Amino acid sequence: MMKRIMMSFCPAAAFRAVCAAAVAACVALLSGCSGSGGEESMCIRLEDGEHIWGGLVKDGSLMPYESGFSRSLTTNRENQGQGLLVTDCGRYVWSDGPFTFMVSEGKLRISSARSGIKTGIAGGSLADACRFASENFFPADGKMPPAEFFTSPQYNTWIELMYDQNQQGVLDYARGILENGLPAGIIMIDDTWQEDYGKWDFNPRRFPDPKAMVESLHEMGFKVMLWICPFVSMDQYLICSEINSFKGFLLSGEDGSRSWEEASLPYPVRWWNGTSAVLDFSNERSVEWFRGRLDYLTETYGIDGFKFDAGDYNFYPADAFSKGGINGNEQCRLFAEIGLSYPYNEYRACWQMAGRPLVQRLHDKAHSWDDLQKLVPEMLAENILGYSFSCPDMVGGGSFSTFLSGDTDRDLIVRSAQCHALMTMMQFSLAPWRVLDGEHYAAVLKAVATRESLIPEILALAGRAAETGEPIMRPLEYEFPHQGYAAVHDQFMLGGGIMVAPVLTPGFVREVVFPRGRWTADDGSVYVSDGTLKAEIDVPLDRIPYFRLQK
Repeated sequence: MMKRIMMSFCPAAAFRAVCAAAVAACVALLSGCSGSGGEESMCIRLEDGEHIWGGLVKDGSLMPYESGFSRSLTTNRENQGQGLLVTDCGRYVWSDGPFTFMVSEGKLRISSARSGIKTGIAGGSLADACRFASENFFPADGKMPPAEFFTSPQYNTWIELMYDQNQQGVLDYARGILENGLPAGIIMIDDTWQEDYGKWDFNPRRFPDPKAMVESLHEMGFKVMLWICPFVSMDQYLICSEINSFKGFLLSGEDGSRSWEEASLPYPVRWWNGTSAVLDFSNERSVEWFRGRLDYLTETYGIDGFKFDAGDYNFYPADAFSKGGINGNEQCRLFAEIGLSYPYNEYRACWQMAGRPLVQRLHDKAHSWDDLQKLVPEMLAENILGYSFSCPDMVGGGSFSTFLSGDTDRDLIVRSAQCHALMTMMQFSLAPWRVLDGEHYAAVLKAVATRESLIPEILALAGRAAETGEPIMRPLEYEFPHQGYAAVHDQFMLGGGIMVAPVLTPGFVREVVFPRGRWTADDGSVYVSDGTLKAEIDVPLDRIPYFRLQK
């Protein structure tokens, strides 16, 4: 259906001249589209030069989409998704459920939509479309994650300890942070702290006195979070028996069952750590059981919060039975709702939970320059889709397999730290003091200090995002519409007044694009642009180039 249509400026002359006709044509196209099985479809003519963003965060480096691109939102590709598309002509497309879309021959084709589709023109720019979507489809609830997520780096034990999380290792890592000049912050203890998946208590062999460990970490100034997931190992007989008693797992039709009411066998779901049963969050008893385990950890050990991993749509197979008869996207959303009860939270997979105080992390990045170059466009995609409280994975990369050889690129670690430093959040995992020489480690500490100098502004932007839904990180196209910046992937705006141009490739020089205005650089240099200025700047190892727009 057509939700709201406004006449407004768009750079394409054809759009300005025939906006009303285009709307009428769109209505005609919609009425001529048909779906099957209750699904909706539509076809929207795009204006010349109209660019599209949205859908899945992991497609950020491909935004705006080129002709021929297609995607189904029934998968999340390891990260967040949203039933939202927006354009730099102020157009929006929204659906509460997943759909498939394709950009082809000047048209945006929507198909297989499982919920009603709302579309229209909400102004003449990307910012107009984003603001309209936020206000109408996922309004900000006035809350933000705790300040510690923004005011100091986060630290995750994954790369240092991998599948050998243990009490001594965690304490050594925390002490190393402080002894090497980094500030205390949030520390996340990752997978294998627990006895087993679903048996959510500390492994006594690896953590002989977890309460004392948590108390020590608190005394050092850290908040403590634990990795958690919705899986239960199927050989945990007593736990599975308890959950089966209220049919709390996704259920299988392998025994010939044709409905949830008939089914009784847990559906064995394959994930990266094997095959397990998965909790059905459409069953209120499953939610109650899961919350009970989390509350036990907070009350018994003083745990502050949780890193909620997995939850990906594809871990809820279409042929499985759930109590609520819902799809994987909805299971993921219900998993995310649990995090709202625990302010110290983090999610890697999510669906339709923008505007809420949930920390959203990018998927694991390899220790490579190619993956470093994905940080900016994917973080911008997070913000466009309304996930403003976002974290760019881990400094140097969070994919443990790329560190197994022991080879690390010291310049890459520094440039990664600098890129993180002026983003919404910053998270370490690999201990930089362990792998860097004095010069490179000093550059990392300088990046952290630069972030600290901008914390008041970052906190203010986070507070505004909580109240209005306004993105914290913004593409240049958002702030400077229709000036040719739609495809700029290696610069971003922090709020409306600071432009960041991190180094994302090997070397010590980079080109910076300057929108119209007078810009003062971090090193005091001044650049005056009429909107066409491109300048090659020197970027020594310890510099993060950023520029303030003088108004």
